Amino acid sequence: MNIYISNDANELGAEAARMISVELSNIISSKGEARMVVSTGSSQFEMFRELVGKNINWQKVEVFHLDEYIGIPLSHRASFRSYLYERFINLVPVKRFHSIDVERDIDTLINELTMSVRNKPIDLGIIGIGVNGHIAFNDPPADLDTRDAYIRVRLNEECKLQQVNEGWFGSVEEVPQTAVSMSVWQIMQCKTIISVVPHQAKAEAVRKTLTESPGRMVPASMLKKHPDWHLFLDRDSAGGIVRY
Repeated sequence: MNIYISNDANELGAEAARMISVELSNIISSKGEARMVVSTGSSQFEMFRELVGKNINWQKVEVFHLDEYIGIPLSHRASFRSYLYERFINLVPVKRFHSIDVERDIDTLINELTMSVRNKPIDLGIIGIGVNGHIAFNDPPADLDTRDAYIRVRLNEECKLQQVNEGWFGSVEEVPQTAVSMSVWQIMQCKTIISVVPHQAKAEAVRKTLTESPGRMVPASMLKKHPDWHLFLDRDSAGGIVRY
């Protein structure tokens, strides 16, 4: 585990994007291609803004989507697919984007995503941490036993409130009850994981992630068991573990 603390979200985003760029370029140089998983949410804004300007051979990069609400269309402002198209996929010529198109039959979708994600190893995972300690949409108590790559999940109330507080929905009642999410086990199969976690709202989740034993009530705590995990914080999100 490596922890990097920046002054603010802008500096954090730039530093994280720099590491992601170096990692992808090294992987492409070594293997001829790279496969990565990406997160969404307001915590990733600055990172994506910096990343799309990096000199990366994007045509060699295959991108997988972590999670998506069941029941909202691509046109909805909270759609994670819409987020990624607007801030990433439409701005760089990636080799392929594996979108979680929830308008389709969910079982068929999960089967196809599973085949794709397991076709070859995933080199790099950009994995955020939620206010409730979730990774992807694996809310506590998370299923740590499943070996399925993608699963249906039910969102808990703290997760829904986070989505409202970030401005994606007008009320908790508007947030979908369920989503498709990459499982914790599948996330942990990424060869390298980089977590981009700015903002004071994440300080308690970061504290629990780093101080509690790995387990289902703080799913992000499982990342401590990964052999190559890099956690990017700013002064606000690090407030629970560092005194300034």
